[in-house]
Amino acid sequence: MTGLRVMPAWRHGQERLYVCLANGRNVAWYDRDASRVNLLSEDRKADVMQVLAPFLTGSVTVGPPPVPTPAELARLTLHPDDDLAPNRPGEALQISLDRDPVPARRLRSDARHRALTAEQAVGDALDRLDGAGWHTLHSIPLPGGSRIHHLLIGPGGLFCVTTLHARKQRVRIADPMVTVGRAEPRPVLRTLRADASRASFALTAEVRPVLAVAGGADLDVAAPPRDVRIVYDTDVAALARAGAVLKSADVEALHALARDRHTWLRV
Repeated sequence: MTGLRVMPAWRHGQERLYVCLANGRNVAWYDRDASRVNLLSEDRKADVMQVLAPFLTGSVTVGPPPVPTPAELARLTLHPDDDLAPNRPGEALQISLDRDPVPARRLRSDARHRALTAEQAVGDALDRLDGAGWHTLHSIPLPGGSRIHHLLIGPGGLFCVTTLHARKQRVRIADPMVTVGRAEPRPVLRTLRADASRASFALTAEVRPVLAVAGGADLDVAAPPRDVRIVYDTDVAALARAGAVLKSADVEALHALARDRHTWLRV
């Protein structure tokens, strides 16, 4: 018996298999996507490979973890309270609902609940792009009480994504106004452009605005809005098909900068 056990875990949307001692301390982990077994102790190499044998597929690289990049080192220095990467889709709405729950009889009439459902649908779709070299940050707080719903960073550039809940309703877009069903028109596109501009200022990089319409709405667009891309929540993955404009190192550096709460304090 090796005295080791294998524990599966998910990290940034990817599965890792951690090899642990009886006291829970990690001695290695297997990264399926990288086909690499990272050893924290060479002395346990034979035992680690024995316990991982049923899980290994194809050829794998075995050795110590790779030296962290400057972006990874910057992330490691972040205090947990300042790291935005763990934010869930709709984090701010979820916190609001936890602090001020909606009575069951009023659940359907609470706009926060419907907006949360939409942000979760869009956020989950964006998170699935992680394995293709993209990163998504959710519910980024901005000074003044506003927030960026989703920030997508990857080879194709940076996208500021605002989610619009419009379940099975007609959505009329006449730049900059957006009307959902019989509700009053709101300057959604103006706000979206302002958020993208603030993100560009914070990150010193071009950030393009995207409106993601959730809920199978019927879109009525008077004219294609200037510099704003409109997608359905079921098609946000199309953003990842944009031509590559950023190198992998640039993507990681921008992600490390964007996940730091302090980056957004002066925008």
